[in-house]
Amino acid sequence: MSRQHTTIHLDSHCTETGIDLDTPDINTLTDLSDFFKLFGDSTRIRLLWALIDHELCVCDLSSALDMTTSAVSHQLRLLRHSKLVKTRKQGKHVFYSLADSHVRTILAMGLEHICE
Repeated sequence: MSRQHTTIHLDSHCTETGIDLDTPDINTLTDLSDFFKLFGDSTRIRLLWALIDHELCVCDLSSALDMTTSAVSHQLRLLRHSKLVKTRKQGKHVFYSLADSHVRTILAMGLEHICE
């Protein structure tokens, strides 16, 4: 991730100095925006929450969330592509789990924020 240094000059009646920002580059910020968009869908949040403490297959997720296997598979594909979930094959079955502790932390912090 590259960073860019930006100085913002504010309206003079508010402040007389500029603000120096050390922000990620625009491509990184766009990627971050796309990342957070994935959390903007309640179906994906339900799937991620179901996987917070469990490794489950599509059939188990479908049953637990009362969704079609097709709908679950579609959402899991998006989550896997974005590296939010990972897979493990066992025979003919594919099991899904959260990709890492960062995903669990994001969910927990989001829930904490809305419950304040």
